[in-house]
Amino acid sequence: MKRSWLGVILLSLVLLLSIVFTQQVVNAFFYEKYARVLLFAGGNVILFPLSFWIYKREKNQA
Repeated sequence: MKRSWLGVILLSLVLLLSIVFTQQVVNAFFYEKYARVLLFAGGNVILFPLSFWIYKREKNQA
């Protein structure tokens, strides 16, 4: 079960973006900027299917 470097790097970038988006959601919520909260929370929701798609694509290649 050997993984390609591209899949690992892409999943790492998605994880990094997820952490950044979550941090921005908490920060914007603290400062009561709810439009930004919805924007970054929506981005976080979009990242999960993207990561799942990358994982499935890499799993099927091997």
